[in-house]
Amino acid sequence: MKITIGYNSFGNKFTDDLKSAFPEIIFDLADSEDECRKSIVDSDVFFGWPSRETFRSAKKLKWVHCPGTGIDRFADIPELIASDVVVTNARGPHTEPMADHVFAFILDLAHLMRVQYEEQKAHMWDAKKYRGQIQDLNGTTMGILSLGGIGIAVARRARAFGMKIYAVDINPVQTPDGVEDVWGLDRLDELIRISDWFVVTSPITPDTRQLIDSRRVGLFKPTAHLIIISRGGIVDEAAMTDALVCGKIAGAGIDAFDVEPLDNASPLWDMPNVIISPHVSAESKGMLEGRKQIFKDNLRRYINGDTLEYICDKEAGY
Repeated sequence: MKITIGYNSFGNKFTDDLKSAFPEIIFDLADSEDECRKSIVDSDVFFGWPSRETFRSAKKLKWVHCPGTGIDRFADIPELIASDVVVTNARGPHTEPMADHVFAFILDLAHLMRVQYEEQKAHMWDAKKYRGQIQDLNGTTMGILSLGGIGIAVARRARAFGMKIYAVDINPVQTPDGVEDVWGLDRLDELIRISDWFVVTSPITPDTRQLIDSRRVGLFKPTAHLIIISRGGIVDEAAMTDALVCGKIAGAGIDAFDVEPLDNASPLWDMPNVIISPHVSAESKGMLEGRKQIFKDNLRRYINGDTLEYICDKEAGY
C-alpha cells in the first residue's frame, strides 16, 4: 500500500512517525505540486488537498484524507465528487480552540482591551475614560450560524457568561441544554435582528456562500458585533465593511476572509472597532496533535477493513 503525503505542515517528524508505526506501508512525502501529481499515480491514499490536476492523475486512489476540517477546496474537483473515492476530514480537535478564540474576540471588544494595551505601552492611566464604556455580556443575546461542533462549543462558553443563545442550522438539531432554541434557515433574518453577538461557525458551501448578503447585513442592530470564525465568503465583506465604517454595526472580530491573505488596502486593517487574526483560531498544540491522531486511527481502520470515521458528504461539502 502506498500513501502520498501532500501536506507537510505537520513537519517531517509526522511522516517519520507514520513510517515507524506502519512499516508495511510506503509513505511518499511530496513537497510540490509536480511531486504530488507524480506520486498519486500509484497511491491508494492521499493525505492533503490534491489539486484537480493531481487527482486526475490518480489510477488506484480509494481514499483522500483532509488534514483539516473544511473540504470546500474539493468543490473544484468534480471528478472527485462523482467518484467512489472516500473523503474524510479531521473535525473535532479544532472546536475548543476556535471557541476560545471567539471569546478572545468578544472579551477584547467588550472590555476595550486593545485600547487599554495601547495606553499601557504609553504608561497612561485614565480610569475615567472607561466609566460606563465596558459592555456587560450577561443578559445579551448571542446568535450562532450553524450549530455543529464549533457552534456547540461556542454556546457552552456563552452560557457560562450568562448569555441568551439562539442558533439557526440548515438541519435544525435538538436544542442543547442552555440554548434557547435552534431554528431553520427560514428564521435567519430574525436571528440577526435579535443578536448582540452574531457568530459565524458555518462551513462554506454553495448554500452558505454570501448567505449574509448586503440585505441581511442591514438587519443587524447598530450595537451588534459580528464574529467570523469558520470561513470567509459567508458574509458579504464589502457590505460588512461599509456597515462598520458607517456605525451600522458596532464592531467585528474576523479570523477568516473570502480572499486570504486580506488585501493590504482593505480598510478593515485600520478600523478601531475591528480585530483581525490571520485564520489561526484553531492553531493550538492540542489541535495539531488531535488531527495527527485522527489520521493514525483511521489508517488502522483502513488497514483492517473497518469503516472509516469522519467520512464527509462530498455533495454537501462538509
